[in-house]
Amino acid sequence: MAARGEVLLWGRDADTMATAAGTRTLPRLPGVSLPEGLHPTADLTALAVCETLLLAVPMQSLGGLLPDLAPLAPRHAVAACKGIDLATRRGPIALIRQGLPASVPAILSGPSFAADIARGLPTALSLGCADDAVGAALQRALSTPVLRLYRTTDTTGVEIGGALKNVIAIACGAAIGAGLGESARAALMTRGMAEIMRLAQAMGARAETLMGLSGLGDLALTCASPASRNFSLGLALGRGETPPQATVEGAATARAALDVARDHGVDMPVSAATAGLVAGALTVKDAMRSLLTRDLTTEWSP
Repeated sequence: MAARGEVLLWGRDADTMATAAGTRTLPRLPGVSLPEGLHPTADLTALAVCETLLLAVPMQSLGGLLPDLAPLAPRHAVAACKGIDLATRRGPIALIRQGLPASVPAILSGPSFAADIARGLPTALSLGCADDAVGAALQRALSTPVLRLYRTTDTTGVEIGGALKNVIAIACGAAIGAGLGESARAALMTRGMAEIMRLAQAMGARAETLMGLSGLGDLALTCASPASRNFSLGLALGRGETPPQATVEGAATARAALDVARDHGVDMPVSAATAGLVAGALTVKDAMRSLLTRDLTTEWSP
């Protein structure tokens, strides 16, 4: 995006932003040079000139950041975070609507790693915006020759797909880490996808959204790569190792998703097992036993 116009990159840590401005690099993106059109800053008021804010912050930090952004009153606020807020049991769209009432909310999600995008590798994402005209304008503004956006008005589907694929990725990582094999991972991915669709549709989402980039596409990437922080957390848990110190959205979302599922009367056994595993209440062996001893049933229920 910076190749097409001026972009401000805001971060809380003034030293990190000053270093980024001087070296044209970021610690989290080693080997990547920042484009000339990208300007790091720690001055939040500098964002007042921006019509569109891309909110690439951890999901559990989004609610706390919005009051600071409210005076800026951007026309559009696009969430680039995936998860369910533990405090409110809400997704990013609802948080933005409440925290930035003057802004049109949207959400960007799909199979992507930040390092791939930063290196200019081909990537496709879903852009969810309830206002399709605004969504089309954002689609044109944010797409690049190597970043292709597909838009939808189904923001719930984009939110739930992006949030719950992280939970399933932890389960898949744990299965691989415990040596349970590729067949177990495939089963967890498939039954996890069934859970995602059940909850999303109960909340009003469309099935085709979950079969797209922000659902199936993101699930396939996250459940199969050690570059995924969620998969890596599960991998460590499965091996009995100390988990890496990093933001892992699926850990908090697993707990929040179960509360949301209960509110909608949706059964989510893989997510429940993952939540127990992350909390230390279940071992991988216990979690697998809880899944394998469930009553036999049909693959798809009406």
